[in-house]
Amino acid sequence: MTIEQRTWWGLIRHLLDRYDEMLRLGHDAEVRRELQEREDVIMLMLFGEAMGLPNPASYYTLELYPALLESYHEWHRRMGMERSPLDHIRCC
Repeated sequence: MTIEQRTWWGLIRHLLDRYDEMLRLGHDAEVRRELQEREDVIMLMLFGEAMGLPNPASYYTLELYPALLESYHEWHRRMGMERSPLDHIRCC
């Protein structure tokens, strides 16, 4: 390969990489938003029982409490609750 070919292919590869990055940019935000919504639903399902909402799968969700307890503070802030609605979970 000559120097001209190497730089030409390098330029094309660079442009294609930037184009791919541009296309992915809008979708990354959508994917993050969708994952956030799913996490919110899971948190509501887990901690909703403590707030008085019935949870038919409470036995199966017990294993998830320790894993999601750390993100509980962020979740209740995102849901618009100034303080934790649960008496036995103090995070604020």
